[in-house]
Amino acid sequence: MGLVIVGALAIYLLIAIAVVIGAVKYAKKSGKRAKRWGWSAALVMYLIPFWDWIPTVLVHQYYCATEAGFWVYKTPEQWKKENPGVVDTLVAKPISVPDRIEKNDADNWTLFFNLNNRIDLTNSHAGPLPFYRWRTESALIDSQSGIVLVKSIDFYTAQIRAGGGWKGWKFWLAIDHCPRYSENSRDFGAYRAIFKGASK
Repeated sequence: MGLVIVGALAIYLLIAIAVVIGAVKYAKKSGKRAKRWGWSAALVMYLIPFWDWIPTVLVHQYYCATEAGFWVYKTPEQWKKENPGVVDTLVAKPISVPDRIEKNDADNWTLFFNLNNRIDLTNSHAGPLPFYRWRTESALIDSQSGIVLVKSIDFYTAQIRAGGGWKGWKFWLAIDHCPRYSENSRDFGAYRAIFKGASK
């Protein structure tokens, strides 16, 4: 499939070059500005496949800057202080399949996992949003009070995916995560390890 895509792009590049050369020749014969016609033809040929490249990157950066991140609403110390003795009763449960699923459709869902008898882990997926962007959220929740303890939000623009349709071949639009994803994931994992309790 990769070879087919590369081949198609190579053919399109040759066609684009031919169109630009043809536009320049036409402009010279017609007494028009060859440079203007050449650049205009090049711009049109560029925009046909790449018109959504810059908007996709800009929108992704905007959402990463305004909505993505990692938040701590209650530190383990605060939670322990508010729930004296409870941390000693927490026993980590093995996680294999979700304990509960809330599903609106194939692309919008939330998975619920019981980390232990008091803390839930949720993983949510929402989209598609503008320019084929998706939002993911992970949170640790006190199942008794419903209070969110920590939360991490990320965005990605997936072009090569099952069901991507005609957009699936636009591999240059694929953006896996926001810039601080690795750091946020590490921090979330550290808090998850603290709140999950002792292993059996």
